[in-house]
Amino acid sequence: MSNESVPPGAQSLIERRLATILCADVAGYSQMMGANEERTVRVFRGHREIFESLVRMHRGRIFNTAGDALLAEFQSAVEAVRCATEIQAALRTRNEHLAAEERMQFRIGINLGDVIIQG
Repeated sequence: MSNESVPPGAQSLIERRLATILCADVAGYSQMMGANEERTVRVFRGHREIFESLVRMHRGRIFNTAGDALLAEFQSAVEAVRCATEIQAALRTRNEHLAAEERMQFRIGINLGDVIIQG
């Protein structure tokens, strides 16, 4: 990859746009899977339904998942932060009704910056 900048007046071959990316994963997920896969997957699916619903409600879209990791894009940084706050509150409430070994804590980070458009 080249670190050269585009000369003044020249057009870049890379198309970019501003986006807010929310990244979430479950703390201790691998350990939970090792202890009881079926229980962990069942609980995760319930948490993920809440996550997906709130992302949609805040006009975001999930664009990638891998295991317990979820990536969502928002056009508004404010909506991404509101979504993350509501996800944490909703999952805290859900966790209160679960056995201690079923509780999941999501770590959520948000970044605002240029993304490269591909395809």
